[in-house]
Amino acid sequence: MKKDTRWIVTAGIGLAFLCLALYTVHFMIFHDLHHIYIYFIADLAFLPLEILIVVLIIDRLLESREKKNRMEKLNMVIGTFFSTLGTPLLATLSRADPGIANIRLNLVIEDDWEPHRYREVRECLDSHECRVEGDLIKLEDLRTFLLGHEEFIIRIVENPMVFEHEYFTDLILAVSHLTEELKARGDLSALPPADVAHLAGDISRVYERLVPEWLKYMEYLKKNYPYLFSLAMRTNPFDESASAVVR
Repeated sequence: MKKDTRWIVTAGIGLAFLCLALYTVHFMIFHDLHHIYIYFIADLAFLPLEILIVVLIIDRLLESREKKNRMEKLNMVIGTFFSTLGTPLLATLSRADPGIANIRLNLVIEDDWEPHRYREVRECLDSHECRVEGDLIKLEDLRTFLLGHEEFIIRIVENPMVFEHEYFTDLILAVSHLTEELKARGDLSALPPADVAHLAGDISRVYERLVPEWLKYMEYLKKNYPYLFSLAMRTNPFDESASAVVR
């Protein structure tokens, strides 16, 4: 029997004996078995309603609050990811996207955007093939960048909260896989065309997950942290005129 299961069984038996002991004390004091039956049946009849209130209502409310707190902490992790690795990586990969001109203006987010505008951009991304051309990527520079953040990627993977966000999990695993692929090779300038195409596929996998997650995070910042959103827009990787300097 598992340790957690053993504890539950032990507690259940203990509570049952405590209940029996209290009923025994009640009978020894008042010698009234009739009222014991009445209260026992009344408590038993109320039990389904008590389960409904405690388990299905109160427990759901507490679970919802706990989930909200976990998501808030997860968004802090996502923010750290983009400020440390995601945004610079997005800037590098977007330059190797042959169709970036078709979506660039849609990703230059304005301060007055409403939720419906973000939905329109997401629909635009659904019709855009986010891919990179292997010939447009400096693989050695990309490897150096990713290996420089390898410990950071590992710490994110080790964070259990990450796995509560399916799409972000896919993104982190794609980045981790690309890092391992580049790390496993020697001279990246002497790779055969088939291997370059393979790496381009791995890079495109990261890119196609990175763009929508970035957009989703920008919408979250706009709604909850305007000052962080302001800096994110002034360093927007899709805005060719972006500058952190306020003018």
